[in-house]
Amino acid sequence: MPAKPTACLALADGTLFYGKGFGATGMRVAELCFNTAMTGYQEIMTDPSYAGQIVTFTFPHIGNTGITPEDDETADPVAEAMIVKWDPTVPSNWRSTGDLVSWLEKTGRIGMGGVDTRRLTRAIRQQGAPHVALAHAPDGDFDIEALVAAARGFPGLVGLDLAKGVSCAQSYRWDEKRWAWPEGYTKREGVAPKVVAIDYGAKRNILRCLASVGCDVTVMPATTTAEEVLAQNPDGVFLSNGPGDPAATGAYAVPMIQGVLAADLPVFGICLGHQMLALALGAKTVKMNHGHHGANHPVKDLESGRVEITSMNHGFTVDSQTLPKGVIETHVSLFDGSNCGIRMADRPVFSVQYHPEASPGPQDSFYLFERFAQAVQTRAAG
Repeated sequence: MPAKPTACLALADGTLFYGKGFGATGMRVAELCFNTAMTGYQEIMTDPSYAGQIVTFTFPHIGNTGITPEDDETADPVAEAMIVKWDPTVPSNWRSTGDLVSWLEKTGRIGMGGVDTRRLTRAIRQQGAPHVALAHAPDGDFDIEALVAAARGFPGLVGLDLAKGVSCAQSYRWDEKRWAWPEGYTKREGVAPKVVAIDYGAKRNILRCLASVGCDVTVMPATTTAEEVLAQNPDGVFLSNGPGDPAATGAYAVPMIQGVLAADLPVFGICLGHQMLALALGAKTVKMNHGHHGANHPVKDLESGRVEITSMNHGFTVDSQTLPKGVIETHVSLFDGSNCGIRMADRPVFSVQYHPEASPGPQDSFYLFERFAQAVQTRAAG
């Protein structure tokens, strides 16, 4: 670390962390979380579910695989900033086309290194996800009072609808499939059952997974109505991941989902989509202390007894005690027992809190896409 720190992180309680800034300069105000994944920092930073958040990486070797445009989960980083233990390492990967520091600078995102991330992670776990202000100033001059005041002034994510800001502006078709050696990304071809994917902040790899199991995917904006969805004459509807408070987004999303359910279509939801499906069915959601963010979360399938290692990124959860009759809890976290999946008892309508598409993370749960595709194909066959 240089003699004079060039980055400062101020928590709302007045706690300060100093380090070395990299990437863009300036200040960002957000909620602070930590992610335990050992790979995939680029996918994490470009995951729209991280809108309004700064990510602390617990794994120290960040930057070692460089940057590869193929790995972006959306066009540009969405997370406000990143905090790491060591300075970003020199890229060493055959797919790399650039380095992390230059990428952050180009895309307007701040990085901070030289931080005791173990201490910072403990603070997040003990206090809950804090509101923070992060500043990068090459001259090392910081207005500490202003930083703390900015952190205290952050309204937080409760009651905040962020999906509109990361959703697509208009509908589009998607036919790219998952990356595979040696071809890379290939296109789905031929006639296939039609699926409408509602974009609340959808990761690209989710759309690739849908295409890979044989779905003809049309992506529609977050504010799409049930009438607009049904006008597409779909064989199934997918509800994507996304940021913010599901109850706030649910103000316009829940009526749409209820309209789709009334049409008796197969429905599959992930993350925010899972939470809003639960709301549409009559359950409630709550803010978690510090959320689940990582690629090593054990989840138990209550119906098969199987344990899956999953990728997660969420700060809200479905309150399983509020699930109505006819809605079955299918998965739970083995870390804290929180809800991780539901399904309707008599219809192909289901959702999970975690990310079966991974990117980054394990691929234990890809079968969920196959399950949805089977339901969609059955519907299409009439």
